[in-house]
Amino acid sequence: MTKLFKTIALLMAALAGVGMLSAATKPKATLAPAARNWNATVTKTPKGGYLLGNPDAPVKLVAYISYTCPHCAHFEQESDAQLRIGMIGPGKGSLEVRPFLRNMLDVTVSLLAECGPPTKFYGNHAAFLSSQQQWMAPVQSLTEAQKARWNNPDFGARMRAVASDLKLYDIMEKRGYGRAEVDRCLSNRALGDQLAKQTQDAVENDNVQGTPSFVLNGVPLAGTYDWDALKPQVEARLR
Repeated sequence: MTKLFKTIALLMAALAGVGMLSAATKPKATLAPAARNWNATVTKTPKGGYLLGNPDAPVKLVAYISYTCPHCAHFEQESDAQLRIGMIGPGKGSLEVRPFLRNMLDVTVSLLAECGPPTKFYGNHAAFLSSQQQWMAPVQSLTEAQKARWNNPDFGARMRAVASDLKLYDIMEKRGYGRAEVDRCLSNRALGDQLAKQTQDAVENDNVQGTPSFVLNGVPLAGTYDWDALKPQVEARLR
């Protein structure tokens, strides 16, 4: 009887070992990879714009924006969340912002929006558009001394005067920039010239006559100047 019990015990141990081996070698169920969120991906484009989202997305929206244009600030407020959630985030479409110069203030603010690496552009862009009314308010009451500084023949000095009088340095400081870095960006005459050329190219190639203006999958959208008019056209291409 003792020998039988020992045989049974050995058999049970052997079976238990087989069970343990099976459990150890059984493949585990794999989780599907999390979907990528493209809202943090920013690429500088050959056209001088900043593309937010998947560069290979099938729907490509280009927006020409002037930082002194109230309609552009309104468009940013209305469209940003909807574009990020429904189009950019899931990789279905991308948004490329190209600064468009209408006046000297646009030059100054565009230089600041592009200050630093491409990853900082959309934060700078949103900061200036969301506070547009505040920083533009002093323009209505410039002193003669301020006007003289704004006409300084030195490009960097002129840009710094505008930034100082409109308190643009304060906006950049809140964005994490130091004074020296901001001054370097404001003195970037080469970028200023490039922005002017990009503006001229937009007029000649994309028929941009005002802001905001849009190009969707390579086609300039005539008569489309706000989110209400643009939204159904974007949604039709996302289907």
